[in-house]
Amino acid sequence: MTAIDPATASALDPATIVQRQLDAYNARDLDALLATYALDARQFAHPATLLASGAADLRARMAQRFAEPNLHARLLQRVVMGNIVIDHEEVTRTFPEGAGRVDMVVIYEVVDGKIQSASAQVSNQRLDAA
Repeated sequence: MTAIDPATASALDPATIVQRQLDAYNARDLDALLATYALDARQFAHPATLLASGAADLRARMAQRFAEPNLHARLLQRVVMGNIVIDHEEVTRTFPEGAGRVDMVVIYEVVDGKIQSASAQVSNQRLDAA
């Protein structure tokens, strides 16, 4: 039986990978965010509407999102089941109608230390009071 280096195990831990992704998202660090995804990763609007496929699509999609001046995701709850991580977040965004928030549940599949797929359900859009 081969011993697993604790540092290596932690670096590949699905919750650790998803947390790195969330931290990079909130820092608007596109390169750090993309480093958490597999090169052929896919993002979906839950359950199966493809939003982005591969690193170039992810980069273009997230660069547009990172241009929003008030972008921030606040983690409300996280559930980890093996290589699946489910986050419930409140996301502050800038919509065409103005600044506001949405509730989001994202299901991440982590394979070999990288996010292979992310499927997001967004609901309850509300605008900030003017």
